[in-house]
Amino acid sequence: MAKKQPKLHDDPRPLAERGLPSGRRLASGRPARSVTVNQAESPLAWLHARGHLTDRQFDAGEKLRFDYERASLGPRVTMGWNPEPRGKGRRGPADHMEPGERQLAAKQRFDGALAALSGELSDIAWRVICDGQTMAGAERGLGWPARSGKLVLRIALDRLAAFYRLPG
Repeated sequence: MAKKQPKLHDDPRPLAERGLPSGRRLASGRPARSVTVNQAESPLAWLHARGHLTDRQFDAGEKLRFDYERASLGPRVTMGWNPEPRGKGRRGPADHMEPGERQLAAKQRFDGALAALSGELSDIAWRVICDGQTMAGAERGLGWPARSGKLVLRIALDRLAAFYRLPG
């Protein structure tokens, strides 16, 4: 009796490499494979989920990415449609910052973090954390040998964790 092949959508592994159910084979004779990729997952989250980064390193990278996004340093296609009303008539805590002040503070933190990294550490951190490049893409862009970027990124993330004063 033939073994029943599970359907692809029934497989509980969302990012696992799986064989195609049709049993197709490549020219080499090996079975054809497909990969399901979560497009919403960042390269940093991918490395963390697979145990390549500690929680502290991941948190440091997320803080840098937050500052990058809060400072609006990424490319923009159109004007900002900020839903927050502006003006003095707003109610809130006494230490409330206007959107421009929050943006400026994030830019200052981002600049300070990159200054703490300096040189090639800031290059790999910006490419992977802020620009969302894969590790292989960042290595190619920097002209580095394959599989060298992960070690350098971990060093950069440790320095970022110290800059952001994360416990650990």
